[in-house]
Amino acid sequence: MRTPENLAEILTLEPIEVNLFRGVSPNDGFPRIFGGLVIAQALMAAYRTVPDRICHSLHAYFIRPGDVNAPVLYEVERARDGGTFTTRRVAAIQHGEQIFNLAASFQTPEEGLEHQADMPDAPDPESLPTEAEYLRSLGDELHPRFVKLAEFPRPVDLRWVDPQHPTKPVPKSSTKQVWMRAKAPIGDDVRAQQCALAYASDMAFMESALRPHGLIWTTPGLQAASLDHAMWFHHTFDFNDWILFSQDSPSASHGRGLVRGQMFTRDGKLVASVAQECLMRVRK
Repeated sequence: MRTPENLAEILTLEPIEVNLFRGVSPNDGFPRIFGGLVIAQALMAAYRTVPDRICHSLHAYFIRPGDVNAPVLYEVERARDGGTFTTRRVAAIQHGEQIFNLAASFQTPEEGLEHQADMPDAPDPESLPTEAEYLRSLGDELHPRFVKLAEFPRPVDLRWVDPQHPTKPVPKSSTKQVWMRAKAPIGDDVRAQQCALAYASDMAFMESALRPHGLIWTTPGLQAASLDHAMWFHHTFDFNDWILFSQDSPSASHGRGLVRGQMFTRDGKLVASVAQECLMRVRK
């Protein structure tokens, strides 16, 4: 059985045939497969067909909810192998239907011009409580459902700078910061590190679009889901050390919210950028 706190184990794929791989989802307390897991496993499947180049970007669409009780088949299309860039497309399949698809581009490393955005000020992660510590600190204010979820083992340690109250949410700025790191060792391989960060890039992300409206994912009548996801890798990193995920939501309209994020190492290097559009309907 795979350990829910070990990302390297969670993201391991079983080769079925040329260009075809199988992944499974651990029991994390939710009825649907976590979107970050499918992103990361799809990228891992693509990497199994790209031996000598590094991913610089991925673009994905969530098509159907994933069944946590069934394995996922990842079918890789070798779209192009160029002189510098390689392109792969991956379809994630359950019960004979696509639940997700991803396009990823890989590049031979090369030198070039460099600049980056400045890292925003943030408190040290060690000064912040873990998710479980924060939820337990609320005592009787917390619904038993949240207590149960807090006890499930997680592969990523999250430290929120300004968490939304899980039972008494209020309107807040969409600008948000979350420190994160993998709990179990990942190793030095760039590919494994990228897949682990891709997994985490879907954590605590959609909430930025809900914050201005005083909503959380358990708000009665709220229908919320990730629609698409994009990620750009700028530099190598070690996800066993802290990464600051700085986010904002510049727009929400027509039942959709846009969220943007930047990921910084503790010493201020911008290592990845992320964007996502999410469904956010409130039914009266």
